Amino acid sequence: MKSKLIILTDLWGLADSSWLDQYKVLLEPHFELKIYDSCKLAGIESTALNEKQIHAHFINYGIKTAVENLVKLEKAPVHILAFSIGGTIAWKAGLNGLNIINLYALSSTRLRYETEKPDCKIHLLFGEKDTFSPKEEWIASLNLELEIIKDGAHEVYKNEKISIQVSEQIKRSIL
Repeated sequence: MKSKLIILTDLWGLADSSWLDQYKVLLEPHFELKIYDSCKLAGIESTALNEKQIHAHFINYGIKTAVENLVKLEKAPVHILAFSIGGTIAWKAGLNGLNIINLYALSSTRLRYETEKPDCKIHLLFGEKDTFSPKEEWIASLNLELEIIKDGAHEVYKNEKISIQVSEQIKRSIL
């Protein structure tokens, strides 16, 4: 029986997610995948909104709504791969009762505001050039480790080379 791996999209949900196919191809043979559109989990109709508007909706109510929905939807222990805002949703869901075994959060810059961490194995990856990556003080305060991807910007996770690297890490740590 395959382990369940949940994938949480970035701010754009599934609307602009062709890059996500790279992860699906690499991970689907090894895991039972369940992909959640972060916008849909959050109750955000994003099709007519720009990035700033979508971001504001997530901050105002969307993260909280997405966390509540994810906790209701997933009752069994899960592994999670999450991108950007999806990582924040997963992290907060873990603090609110979701049983996470492994959390892989890529470019989840809003985590820098968190003061406690979920009880699971945490794998954080950020691009070296991501302006909003957490500072060393935050990393130390929560006793975390993170991987910095050289020359990577915020959407470094969309790079095919990174999808291969991350997928291999996930397979090694879970299988």
